[in-house]
Amino acid sequence: MPQSDGGYVSLGGGGPNTAIYNSTTEPQSGPKSVMETVKRVIGTAIGAQDKHALLERTGGGGAQPYIVSARDRDKTGKATNARMPSAPAHTAEEARLLGAMPVDPMDDIELRSVQLQYPNQRGSIVGSCDLRRVPTDKGDILVAVQGDSTKPAIVTYHDLGLNYASSFAGFFNFPTMRSLLDNFCVYHVNAPGQEEGAPTFPEDYVYPTFDELASQLLFVMTHFNLKSIIGFGIGAGANILARFALANPDKVGALCLINCSSTAAGWIEWGYQLLNTRNLRTKGMTQGVLEYLMWHHFGRNPEERNLDLVQLYKSNFERSINPVNLAMLIDAYIKRTDLNIARTPSGSPQTAAAPSLKMPVLNITGALSPHIDDTVTFNGRLIPEKTNWMKISDCGLVLEEQPGKLAEAFRLFLQGEGYEKI
Repeated sequence: MPQSDGGYVSLGGGGPNTAIYNSTTEPQSGPKSVMETVKRVIGTAIGAQDKHALLERTGGGGAQPYIVSARDRDKTGKATNARMPSAPAHTAEEARLLGAMPVDPMDDIELRSVQLQYPNQRGSIVGSCDLRRVPTDKGDILVAVQGDSTKPAIVTYHDLGLNYASSFAGFFNFPTMRSLLDNFCVYHVNAPGQEEGAPTFPEDYVYPTFDELASQLLFVMTHFNLKSIIGFGIGAGANILARFALANPDKVGALCLINCSSTAAGWIEWGYQLLNTRNLRTKGMTQGVLEYLMWHHFGRNPEERNLDLVQLYKSNFERSINPVNLAMLIDAYIKRTDLNIARTPSGSPQTAAAPSLKMPVLNITGALSPHIDDTVTFNGRLIPEKTNWMKISDCGLVLEEQPGKLAEAFRLFLQGEGYEKI
């Protein structure tokens, strides 16, 4: 058939007069654009499956193909929607033919402005506190004020080898405790010479006894014009707060004490600590002192529970604490006297010789702590109606290993004492 009459010619490179009649031929009615060729190929491919049809949209820069599903047709076969979908669901073959990959409508969504409400930055407590030097009869002490001073006061006291930043930074950065700080002002009291970068005390300096350390809290309350406080202490700090509460029951509304000892030091503790103080004064932070401090805070085998936390505390003991000043605090700790308190049987008058704490006490320890027996003894000397004893599982240092459980217990304890808004 002549070519001018609309005949077919071979696509395989045959002669001009070779006529072929099969499905692999292309009519030669004149030159075609690339777009028209693509449209014809797509129409042939998808028309064979009878699932989609090809339409054209006129406007802008010219005709553009788009695919309409059979579900979008009416009974006459016309498209019910002449607008191109914003995100068509192309098949793999269609995407290849159109030169585009399948479009995911979620690809362009980016979470650029999402931030944690309470970013867990351990050292941020230092920047959020107002540091004050409070004069006392035994020298100045450092107090870090955190929060609104018009709110009810919580007074904290740290343990051996620590200060306000290293002892309470992780706990008071916990989300539950941050929300609690909206209703309280926290006064972090540091024992003399225990803050980071503290100068070394001279050899003839007489370090305050634990009773004298407790009496320093009166100067803190006077300095900040506090009428009543809630005590929050751990270890040696818990013992100091308990002594202050015994001497000033009208100034303490409640106590939360962790690993508190109410008795004098035993012979074994006295011997170990005496050796530690000697090494601290002469050699600094030795490996023996470091291991004893880790046992004092975490109990046995803390590396098996949280290696990163152990390394953090070891680094703090080695770099942040003045060893001579720490030796003086440890020496005062092993020379502490018995609290001389006793539980009074219900219905009998309380004797003046052996009083007990009159305010509510939350007595806490960890299941892996070496101070469980001390807290049990302490609990047995308190008034049952005003005391709650808790042993938190899977931890030695409750403040760091189980901050969520401790924060919830403290929050419920304060709610029970009338602080309903926390």
